[in-house]
Amino acid sequence: MVARASEAKPFEERWDPMLELLGNVIGVDDPPLAVPADIRRPDEGVVISRGTRVYLRTFTPRDLAWLTEWVDDPYLERMVGSEFLHAFKHDWDKGPGFHNAVMSDPTQVVLIVEAYRGWTKPVGVVRLFNIHMLEGYAFLETIITDRRAIRRGYGVEAGKLISYYGVDVLGVRRIEAKVYAYNVLSMNSLRRNGFHQEGVLRQAGFDGTRYWDVVVFGILKDEIEAVRKRDRVYLPLDEPEGNVIEPT
Repeated sequence: MVARASEAKPFEERWDPMLELLGNVIGVDDPPLAVPADIRRPDEGVVISRGTRVYLRTFTPRDLAWLTEWVDDPYLERMVGSEFLHAFKHDWDKGPGFHNAVMSDPTQVVLIVEAYRGWTKPVGVVRLFNIHMLEGYAFLETIITDRRAIRRGYGVEAGKLISYYGVDVLGVRRIEAKVYAYNVLSMNSLRRNGFHQEGVLRQAGFDGTRYWDVVVFGILKDEIEAVRKRDRVYLPLDEPEGNVIEPT
């Protein structure tokens, strides 16, 4: 039996010739999910922004498999209480239509967080939601889903990168975030990113057993720029990657 040409060489050797013939096309091949993030290809999504620890890429239909795993984690439910994950589980019954609904929603931008240094799956998701273009503000949600990735600075950097995206691409001038009062790690991450505590919504959160205060944070455009200047993290669209058309 003669092997097909696509089976004759490893995927890495076949990729560049394919791009020459087909261009930057998503889904040229189907490499497995369990490969290090730094060698994944554009069929795993379009890279939007790169940092020193993580990069952000677009949300793809294949990521629904990760969401299915994350929504049943009681730790994430208690620490984050994400409306995004709640909608996927309860409103869409973990169905494939959720991806199209998210991608066609003009009020949110959802990006997957990938870490360098050998991680074989995404370490979380970050999004701007309730985006008000006219008023120039949005809300931030950062979810680090792998407990091994906590306290490594991944959530901090993911929050920075999507904040820069919000300023540079969406033109927002203010970003807000809300955190349960017992989630000290998330509050510290926001403070490291230049957010200021602006208030407390008393007993506005419920973790399944009791009501908790929700702490409100905010950051303005000039404060975001100050953080960027301090940390020198890459701009969101310095070098387009994947299925991106460069301006002429």
